[in-house]
Amino acid sequence: MNESPKGEGLSVIVPVYNEVKNVRPLYEAVCACLKTTGRECEIVFVDDGSTDGTQDLLRGLAEKDSSVKLILFRRNYGQTAALSAGFDHASGGIIIAMDGDLQNDPADIPRLLAKIEEGFDVVSGWRKNRQDALFNRKIPSFVANKIISWVSGVSLKDYGCTLKAYRASYVKNIHLFGEMHRFIPIYAHNMGARIAELPVNHRHRQFGKSKYNASRTFKVLLDLVTVKFLGTFSTKPIYMFGGLGVLCIVLGVLASVVTLFQKFVYDIWVHRNPMISISIFFLLVGFQFVMMGLLAEIMIRIYHESQDRPTYWIREVVNLKEKKEPCVESQDM
Repeated sequence: MNESPKGEGLSVIVPVYNEVKNVRPLYEAVCACLKTTGRECEIVFVDDGSTDGTQDLLRGLAEKDSSVKLILFRRNYGQTAALSAGFDHASGGIIIAMDGDLQNDPADIPRLLAKIEEGFDVVSGWRKNRQDALFNRKIPSFVANKIISWVSGVSLKDYGCTLKAYRASYVKNIHLFGEMHRFIPIYAHNMGARIAELPVNHRHRQFGKSKYNASRTFKVLLDLVTVKFLGTFSTKPIYMFGGLGVLCIVLGVLASVVTLFQKFVYDIWVHRNPMISISIFFLLVGFQFVMMGLLAEIMIRIYHESQDRPTYWIREVVNLKEKKEPCVESQDM
């Protein structure tokens, strides 16, 4: 399947879990599509602990086709871990992720590549005509997408669509946990990525069962809190904790003023006035928030310095050899 490259190499990452009936037709469709790109290509299958024969089928494909790369997990870790493993082992300068259930259409890959070649760093698929159940899939997804777009400031109609194209320089530096794979565009945006969204084809599932359940929606919303904090306050947590602390202290002082006012104007003694308890509560909580902010600042500085983690991301350098290569986007654009 490898072709003489016309540009950056291409890696297609496909997480699979118990998709024995879908793997072969998906592989054949992806291969047919990649041949038209004229790039050096590879397909990275990440098996997430399948128990239905998927692993044996993938081994057979890898033995016959050297462009098929295979990662087999010891047990089921989830889609986020599977995508993270694929990103870590992909060798292409452009990475495309897609589901292994045949609902994503490989024919959309050239369209995603064309959008990348226009100068975008992340191209997110949008399942405009989504072929899923209305009440337990479409409606919760619509609400979640609205909330995520509002909180993150990155407006996308379909965060949950796995079919996305990335420049490798962005996803290679992201550490994913929980259900955070859907938030990759937010991480990339925080690094200065140029993001586009493209309507893609979405098909009915023909074989196997969906691994989605309603609890995932709540997990996603909880992960969103983490993403928002890391994106906005990861290098300055004192701003959040300190801000909350100052607000609580101000409320405590106001409650104290009200207590004194009521004492001298209405002769309400402190021991009979609940406002003094409210004042003490806010003052203590405010002090604790400020201390938490200071501790968080110390931890953040230790984290960045001990692991040599960057606090900035460079798009390009001119006439200068940058030492921190992982922070610099490839100039072969």
